[in-house]
Amino acid sequence: MRILYIEDNQKLAQNTAALLRQSDFVVDCVTTAADALHAVASFEYDAAILDLGLPDTDGMALLDRLRGQGPQIPVLICTARDTLEDRIAGLNGGSDDYLVKPFAVEELIARLRAILRRPGGALGLHLRAGNLTLDTVARDVRIDGKQIKLSRRELDLLEVFLRRKGRVLSRSAIADALYGFNDEPTPNAIEVAAHRLRKKLADLGASLKIETLRGIGYVLEDDGT
Repeated sequence: MRILYIEDNQKLAQNTAALLRQSDFVVDCVTTAADALHAVASFEYDAAILDLGLPDTDGMALLDRLRGQGPQIPVLICTARDTLEDRIAGLNGGSDDYLVKPFAVEELIARLRAILRRPGGALGLHLRAGNLTLDTVARDVRIDGKQIKLSRRELDLLEVFLRRKGRVLSRSAIADALYGFNDEPTPNAIEVAAHRLRKKLADLGASLKIETLRGIGYVLEDDGT
């Protein structure tokens, strides 16, 4: 899951993002509304965390801009503005949730996951292809009901494929889903990861196929489809 974190307090953003990454989120941090709009136009995000006290514009104005351009992403406001009027204005203004600073990162993560599990959200509870299932909350993968072990990167890549089953994914689209602004994957990182995942799943008896489309990308299909 790729998250855009819009927060002008860089120390808070860096510390919080580090803990979000430990919970398997990919996080991009920006400090201004202008950078946020550029990021949303350039990448596909599953959710955004929005501080209201930005240096170049009020966060509510940015929320209105985000809601005026599609596709819309879930937005969790995270701010020091703690009055009842502020909370009502934020929720009525289009945010999906409202969290007051200071906050526990565990609560932030729980609220993010709750938003993403809502109908139309990115975090479906269970994903399936052939005889393989993935519980995205427990990070539990099973083939024919038997639990299997995957590395964190393999699990992340599998989730990307499962959420886009049957769709052709370019290497750049996969990289965007797996890596943040400051990550620098090696040129063949996607190819190596896809090869390892495909081999491991085949060896374990998964009835799905990760096809390589030379010069284009990859597609995951149920075996026999």
